[in-house]
Amino acid sequence: METNRQKKIGGVIQKDLVDILQGEVRKNGITNLIISVSKVTVTTDLSVATVHLSVFPQEKAAETLAGIKANSTLIKHDLSQRVRLQLRKVPNLVFFIDDSLDYIEKIDNALKNQENPIENRDLLDKRRFQ
Repeated sequence: METNRQKKIGGVIQKDLVDILQGEVRKNGITNLIISVSKVTVTTDLSVATVHLSVFPQEKAAETLAGIKANSTLIKHDLSQRVRLQLRKVPNLVFFIDDSLDYIEKIDNALKNQENPIENRDLLDKRRFQ
């Protein structure tokens, strides 16, 4: 269970990371790439922040994540300059790709195809209803 302090610090980090990452994309002239920070969770001792990124298009996700991980110290430095009046110590940043959009897409595709358990009742486990 996250405390209010963890949630507030996560929100501050999330807002500023979005500005940093999108600013770098624009500054480097990269087109057709959207990076969003979908979730930031902070540990109870406030030393590590887990950052979940959504990258569109999905094909560039692995390449983008590798670049972000390679430059994580520079990103942390930029973040520390932005939040220096709000946080005493900036947590270490750990980046992951958020796959929740892929999960939603798989559910949508399953419902559109023959694997739809609502339309094809044979897919349901018969023992569950006995």
